Amino acid sequence: MRILVMPKLKLAHIHPEIYGNFSEHLGRCIYGGVYVGENSPIPNVNGMRTDVVEALRHIRLSVLRWPGGCFADEYHWKDGVGPKAARKTMVNTNWGGVTEDNSFGTHEFLELCRQIGCKPYINGNLGSGTVQEMSEWVEYLTNPGVSPMADWRRQNGREAPWEIPYFGVGNENWGCGGNMTAAHYADEYRRYQTYLRNYGGARVHKIACGAGTSMTSPNYDWTETLMREAGRMMDGLSLHYYTTPQRTPGRRVDATNFTHEEYADTILKAAFIEELLEKHGAIMDRYDPERRVGLMVDEWGTWYDVEEGTNPGFLYQQNTMRDAMVAALSLNAFNQHASRVHMANIAQLANVLQAVILTEGENMVLTPTYHVFDLYKVHQGASLVHSAAIAPQMDNGVRQLSHSASIDESGAVHVTIANLSDTDGADVALYFDQCALQLQEGYLLAGDAHAHNTFAAPQAVRPEAFDRVAVQAAPEGTSAKFSLPRCSVARLSFA
Repeated sequence: MRILVMPKLKLAHIHPEIYGNFSEHLGRCIYGGVYVGENSPIPNVNGMRTDVVEALRHIRLSVLRWPGGCFADEYHWKDGVGPKAARKTMVNTNWGGVTEDNSFGTHEFLELCRQIGCKPYINGNLGSGTVQEMSEWVEYLTNPGVSPMADWRRQNGREAPWEIPYFGVGNENWGCGGNMTAAHYADEYRRYQTYLRNYGGARVHKIACGAGTSMTSPNYDWTETLMREAGRMMDGLSLHYYTTPQRTPGRRVDATNFTHEEYADTILKAAFIEELLEKHGAIMDRYDPERRVGLMVDEWGTWYDVEEGTNPGFLYQQNTMRDAMVAALSLNAFNQHASRVHMANIAQLANVLQAVILTEGENMVLTPTYHVFDLYKVHQGASLVHSAAIAPQMDNGVRQLSHSASIDESGAVHVTIANLSDTDGADVALYFDQCALQLQEGYLLAGDAHAHNTFAAPQAVRPEAFDRVAVQAAPEGTSAKFSLPRCSVARLSFA
């Protein structure tokens, strides 16, 4: 199997925001996942778990989306600010019917982003909220001057405004966000965004609700309508795609107990993201040839059956090497389409769906998906370079190798490669055109497709140094040869 890399042919800037995450008020993502409160015996700073924050800083988490998800279009932000003892409670009707005390609200979320060092992406309530409510939230967040909302922010302990680079105008408004048609939502988006003002010279990038997709329902019409009717009024258009293999109609496969056939089906469904990016991107190109409007894949990841014995509304699932392969494949695809994909947010941060972190009381586990993000972080802010692979197709029709390549400001060339097969290894020959390079470092994440980390064995799956690479000069370039085991992800850096 061969991969050609042309480091001198730069194609696009890889936005760091492609390596974003999503934190919804869902199950134990917020409460217990990232937030334990100031009085918790679990080590924390201002209520945020120290271990979780440090882990997210390590992978350079770039942007974090909050408060939802379906939760966003039932969330009324004013209930989550001010003295915590005076905040209203609310019933989370979407996820488990639990009553929340709103102790984690706007100030807490932005404190979490400060500690992590990531950009905030706030999702406003269009489904059950009002134009005034959304407009006043932006005013509260960003106005440095004198106004009712800015003054209220100061009363609540925050003198200076926050920088809010991204604001979502509703979520999944074709479904849980109001069951709207594309035309109706386009009109609503145009109306709501009008009143999201820019204050004090800062600019809020407005993200419109995009299509919810599946292999059987790619929903290209939604993108067509939104770009035609409102494209000039948006900075980004979202796209949601979940990898949801089913064991039987209406029943998803298990997170850890799955067959080879179910593994293959998972990879097939994950690989469909490539077609979605190409075809939704092509529609956007017709209305936005300069690619000013970013395609924001702000919900993506695997969705299996919930773990036995857990609240079905909490969407808690384990995370195996199968999930690592989905993450590697998806991030490679986002890198390859970086000229259009400006952001991506895996679902979700902790204890929900394809989480990068699992927590249980004071204990924390880093998942195989977390380790993929760790390996791939070198691509953030680098330039995508031209590359092409020759690899056989597996029985499911998906090419065995997934890859992407970039060059950073120092001139280091980074190549990430996933061997998607759960049965066969891969002998790989890399060729770097018109470049004399040496291997600087390499890492390999590998294991059986079912391998995962538990609280009893938190280090069962982790990256290891990988230097079994034969590098030599080749005609007008450099070759590097190595073997990848089945179900593995490698990152190789050359200079």
